[in-house]
Amino acid sequence: MSKKVVVVTGANKGVGLAIVKGLCKAGFNGDVLLTARNEKLGQEAISGLHSEGFKNVVFHQLDICDQGSSLKLKKFLEEKYGGLDVLINNAGIAFKQQAEVTMRTNFWGTLWVCHALLPILKPNARVVNVSSFVSKKCLDQCSPDLQAKFRNKDLSEEELCLLMGEFVQAAQAGDHAAQGWPNSAYGTTKIGVTVLSKIQARVLSEKRPGDGILLNACCPGWVRTDMAGPKATKSPEEGAVTPVYLAMLPEGIKEPHGQLVWDKVVQEW
Repeated sequence: MSKKVVVVTGANKGVGLAIVKGLCKAGFNGDVLLTARNEKLGQEAISGLHSEGFKNVVFHQLDICDQGSSLKLKKFLEEKYGGLDVLINNAGIAFKQQAEVTMRTNFWGTLWVCHALLPILKPNARVVNVSSFVSKKCLDQCSPDLQAKFRNKDLSEEELCLLMGEFVQAAQAGDHAAQGWPNSAYGTTKIGVTVLSKIQARVLSEKRPGDGILLNACCPGWVRTDMAGPKATKSPEEGAVTPVYLAMLPEGIKEPHGQLVWDKVVQEW
């Protein structure tokens, strides 16, 4: 039987690094793949973790904005582990006003990783897409028409991608507010991540109904990181609690699935 493996993206610092430690402390029985775009920073993080006694953590380079990088990781996982047990899509940036750059990482990068790795999920796998409470806040700031689209239970991935593209075009033209969009590129990308999670969960239930796979979006909270700054209310370790909880959901349970979860509680969308 193949050894278990979990992949954490964007994990050389901040919440991602705390998630890696949290998984080890929670007793994940297998290898924890810490991935990062920068190999030097990733290897430095691994050295620090090994010195703390977390010996089951290994490094693999991953640039989520490079589709070829995701496919290399897929090949490695198939050859070494026969698939993937847990995927935590944590990598993201917070350029609140640079729509194209933020969308490319937070939404498209997450999507590309999922396209590469969801097909190799093992039975009873867990997928956690790190979103934000800002996604709900920004959803409420959308026009009624956009809110209805984002809450449509039958929305397809293709339709969601078109909506994300429409936002970037509107933001670049400077008329996103007039078209009913919120004034936060970051928040809008996280609407995309939350809704993508709902779509992915629905598709997995349709295509692999008996496999017990659970996929959710989560909000770590406002965490003290390079991205959120020193005034945030949670430590990275506190921010890692919900992602680790969702990653370690026991076999046999059916919920949560396709939800946005914050402080281990399912949020209304």
